[in-house]
Amino acid sequence: MAIFGLWVINKAGGLVYQKNCGDGLPGLTSNEYLVLAGTLHGIHAITSRLSPIGSSSGAQTIEGESFKMTILLTATGTKFVLLTSPIEPTADSILAKVYEIYSDAVMKNPFHTPEMPIRSEGFDSRITALIG
Repeated sequence: MAIFGLWVINKAGGLVYQKNCGDGLPGLTSNEYLVLAGTLHGIHAITSRLSPIGSSSGAQTIEGESFKMTILLTATGTKFVLLTSPIEPTADSILAKVYEIYSDAVMKNPFHTPEMPIRSEGFDSRITALIG
């Protein structure tokens, strides 16, 4: 199982959580991650309007030669992005578990402000246990 990273992007396109796993991703600065998250948010918005058969939820997978981005869009507009190797078969189920952890550890936390960076030790430790 080759998971490179996880991003959580709020409905405005801001990166609210980012975790790298292993050595698959190059070292980027915080600002570069913010730019990538905003760019992905824009691409997702464009792809949601390109469907020839009506409404679409936007891009769900973006693949390159050495990586795959799997995107889970929630009903509130929050996007969960999992960066994996192209042959990773369990990305969708991992994202579902990440969303469950997010719901339990972040959204039920009365001290968390929605749409703001996630600063929850419980969330971070559970994500680390799930994806490394």
